[in-house]
Amino acid sequence: MKKNFTNQMLIANFIGNNCLSKCAFTQYVGIFTQYFGINIQTFGLMFKYRINELLMQLPMKDYRKALKIIPKALNVSLNTFSNYRNIKLSDDQDIPHQKVVLLERIFGVKPGQLENFTPEYKSLKQLLEECPE
Repeated sequence: MKKNFTNQMLIANFIGNNCLSKCAFTQYVGIFTQYFGINIQTFGLMFKYRINELLMQLPMKDYRKALKIIPKALNVSLNTFSNYRNIKLSDDQDIPHQKVVLLERIFGVKPGQLENFTPEYKSLKQLLEECPE
């Protein structure tokens, strides 16, 4: 590997192209950690949602089936589901709430556990106090 690529570009290439099996990906974890000095497991935190992380936990045959079944269950195209999987934390793009709820149920996670972020917000009380009359 050449070091002139950024860490994110190399990792995204491995994950994003879906050509690397779960087993092969696991083998690269140690290599990436050693070569780049980063923990590859934290790469998932770059995405708004844990969809890829949860998919990677499946056996390979189930992973491939899931990539076909989940978009149908959500009533979205394969391309849209792929877009959902690859939304970065810094992107303005988001998944509609109803689809997030369905994904949480499909993956068997509790509400809010699909997200890799905690939205920052003010309470209604704070907003009312800041609002001029």
